[in-house]
Amino acid sequence: MSQNGIHHVTAFSGDATRNVDFYTRVLGLRLVKKTVNFDDPGTYHLYYGDATGRPGTILTFFPIAHAAPGRVGIGETQETAFRVPRASIGWWTHRFIEKGVTHEALVPVLGEPTLRFRDPDGMMLALVGTETAETDGPWTGAEVPAEHAIRGFHGVTLLLKEAEGTAAILTGVFGFHEAGREGAAIRYASGAPEGGFVTLRAVGEFLRGRQGAGSVHHIAFRAADDAEQARMVETLTRTYGLGVTEQRDRQYFRSVYFREPGGVLFEIATDVPGFAVDEPEASLGLALKLPAFLEPHRAQIEGHLP
Repeated sequence: MSQNGIHHVTAFSGDATRNVDFYTRVLGLRLVKKTVNFDDPGTYHLYYGDATGRPGTILTFFPIAHAAPGRVGIGETQETAFRVPRASIGWWTHRFIEKGVTHEALVPVLGEPTLRFRDPDGMMLALVGTETAETDGPWTGAEVPAEHAIRGFHGVTLLLKEAEGTAAILTGVFGFHEAGREGAAIRYASGAPEGGFVTLRAVGEFLRGRQGAGSVHHIAFRAADDAEQARMVETLTRTYGLGVTEQRDRQYFRSVYFREPGGVLFEIATDVPGFAVDEPEASLGLALKLPAFLEPHRAQIEGHLP
């Protein structure tokens, strides 16, 4: 199960235009898909990633204008981290100063230089300098030079009351293994080059998180196909006694959802069919794409969206 790392991370944001500007222009990611929330078609669903939208590079948003800010607490994602070449951390520090991006001082985390920052809605993010990022092919259509470009996810940090139950799911279902400890943080690795790490921070009794702009809605983990997803679901239900939703077709992957023992919403998403299923790779993200069941309502949807 060497490829069962993170598939994507989905969060809430405020203004859609501000969100697109920050992630495509400031961070240099590609808008690989512009669609809507299939369960709430009056809301965009925006996908950012590398040139082709590979699993392990995708950060997605539901932008809701004037949304109240979220609050990080137990049972939520505390931080989402991207990989960049280790030698590029200084370049990014200067870019954040130039662009007025709120950021913290560079610190080492488990031996890797880590630059923490926030997006316009206060979402906690980080850039982690790694040696493996040097060889990955970046998206080169943005204003960020290719040698400094984000290569995909490094991983996520989950804030939990206790870590044992979540760790059991990571190791027993997704094939992760413990890869390091630092203070209250325990890092688990998947072996996948993109989105390979999940860090658990157990803090005991603490405020619970509150969903809103700048907060993560769920973390999706990879399954190669429907058969592998079904095997994971069977393990979750039979071995761990967890309830899992029916499979839902998300057009670019097929998904199931469940609450892991620490309270974080997890998804298992298939690698197939990918983002080029309904538009050419060269023009990803340029047009509003709708699933077949929403196409008859396109005029109404387009008239409502900002």
